[in-house]
Amino acid sequence: MIPRQYPEAPAEVYLFATCLVDLFVPQAGLDAVRLLEREGLTVHFPRGQSCCGQPAYSSGNPEQARAVARAQLDLFAQPWPIVVPSGSCAGMMRHHWPRLFEDDAVAGPKARALAERVFELSEFLLRVLKVRFPDIPPASTQPETVVLHTSCAARREMGTRVHGVELIDALPGVTRLEHERESECCGFGGTFSLKHPDISGAMVQDKVASACATGCSTLVSADCGCLLNIGHAARRQALGLNVEHMATFLWRRLGNRDDGDAGEDGSRGRDAALAGTETQR
Repeated sequence: MIPRQYPEAPAEVYLFATCLVDLFVPQAGLDAVRLLEREGLTVHFPRGQSCCGQPAYSSGNPEQARAVARAQLDLFAQPWPIVVPSGSCAGMMRHHWPRLFEDDAVAGPKARALAERVFELSEFLLRVLKVRFPDIPPASTQPETVVLHTSCAARREMGTRVHGVELIDALPGVTRLEHERESECCGFGGTFSLKHPDISGAMVQDKVASACATGCSTLVSADCGCLLNIGHAARRQALGLNVEHMATFLWRRLGNRDDGDAGEDGSRGRDAALAGTETQR
């Protein structure tokens, strides 16, 4: 992965929430907005955004992926950074959208320019905003042990394990534990889990067992597909492993948890999530 040059902290950003956040874990999107607003940024959420196109692309259907991406190339017209609370979706937009349009004289330059503005949330917090956590209230420094899971695509394409480790290790009261299968796929893999459910199921069981063997209380990840897969497997086995998106984990540890609004998987209803965060630009 080629090291990138980071811009100065902006005043405004776009949020590309991803379809999984929108449909299944809206709390992660809300908490991502809150983390950015905590740093003084104005966050814009174009209503026309949808999927990044990764399911079609990784299934060998570039035309369908191209159609999904093309419909969104003009949604982020201002030269603001595009922050994505998912390493795999950020990787799709940053590395694969330009390839989808490399022979397109009109869409190609747009895709390449947009890709340069795409940042995974943890990366953006650390490298662009240079966040620090000096003002955490004492009640939020209660001891907690966690393990980190970084999706395969996020680890390869966006280097998000480095950012996740740095953020978690900076939090008072949090001990991050290493587990044996941290670098392995959880078995989700988008459509892989649908095409090969037995293999996927075995992989996620190994992942959950490895995490639980550390004695941790929470598994943290910046990718919702992995969280849904790991969390479902843990619940089926009644292992009591809590799973949390990185944005929600950080927001909670900063002393700002909205327990009354969260469901048992840490999410809120779609209508509640979109209220107050959508902005048409």
